[in-house]
Amino acid sequence: MNLLAFIQRAETYLGERLPVRKLNYDALVRKKEVPVHRLSWGYYLGGLALFFFAVQVVTGLMLLFYYQPTVSDAHASVEFITEHVPGGALVRNMHAWASSMMIAAVMVHLLTTFAMKAFARPRELTWVSGVLLLFITLGLGFTGYLLPWHQIAVNATKIGLQSIEEVGAYLPGALAEWPRLVKETIQGEASVGQATLSRFFALHVVLLPLAMVAVLALHLFSVQLHGMSQGVDEPPRRKEKFFPAFFIKDLSVWGVAFMVLFVVALCVPFESFYAYPLFEPYDPKSSTPDGIKPEWYFYFIYYPLEILPFWVVLLLSLAAGVGLCCTPWIFRHTSRRTLRLLAVLGALYLVIMTLFGEHIYRLFKG
Repeated sequence: MNLLAFIQRAETYLGERLPVRKLNYDALVRKKEVPVHRLSWGYYLGGLALFFFAVQVVTGLMLLFYYQPTVSDAHASVEFITEHVPGGALVRNMHAWASSMMIAAVMVHLLTTFAMKAFARPRELTWVSGVLLLFITLGLGFTGYLLPWHQIAVNATKIGLQSIEEVGAYLPGALAEWPRLVKETIQGEASVGQATLSRFFALHVVLLPLAMVAVLALHLFSVQLHGMSQGVDEPPRRKEKFFPAFFIKDLSVWGVAFMVLFVVALCVPFESFYAYPLFEPYDPKSSTPDGIKPEWYFYFIYYPLEILPFWVVLLLSLAAGVGLCCTPWIFRHTSRRTLRLLAVLGALYLVIMTLFGEHIYRLFKG
């Protein structure tokens, strides 16, 4: 293939994936329609994840007024927010609960998008950008977990960073050093300390949100250009106007989500599911307390790590990551019926590991 033919093929490929000719009022608003069928509820999940991200930004900015990102003051500043700042406990609870709800919404959004084959040509970029958003969302959860600087936060972060270094044992030659360098770069010093907290704070507050906004812009841009996918094999029963019909329904879902989040944050402290000693200020001289584990959205990989050999989980994780990124090409000829079955199996695995992972661990390890 000569250079001219390559450029022409690249232009054709990008032109099909990014049809900027649709950037006009008629295509984006007046004539845009949304299919109505039995899986139409799936069209609201992306907007729901976006809503929870907006809540995260607003409540996170409010917490920044009082939070101190130092190992000596971080835990005390969180306690001050919770106990002495008017509305502080509510804002902090909303931030924590919205984090979990956002991750849940992103996971369900990914599974429904997969089941509806919404990644099919020409929506490959929409899918890949969505997978990147999932990874960034999990990164926000991981970095935010350390910031309160209590026992479970610091010790769980140590375990997570140690897992990165262990990857080196399975890589050949000079590549074996890379995971250790990655860990030390993230950690910033010999053990988890001030440098780690500063770097996690910068990642959580600046770098990852900026990455999120950039990838989210590409994702939404692609969604707007291509519109909603058909989602099912049979022709939809009918279609409704995106504006104002679907737009109003989307806002209604946001309103319900806000009410649920507000009531839950008002009535259920996020930390009430853990034993109190785990939330004492981190003491580097004390022994690691029992019950250290990551947030629930990492159970799907945490419990397999506790049960199976590390290399097995590493291999499966690598295959899952590559499979997610390459889904539009791997499953391009797969029927929606098969995709729905795979999505259900994926959802069952996530639910079982989240709700019963500890029971399964005890079953195998005693």
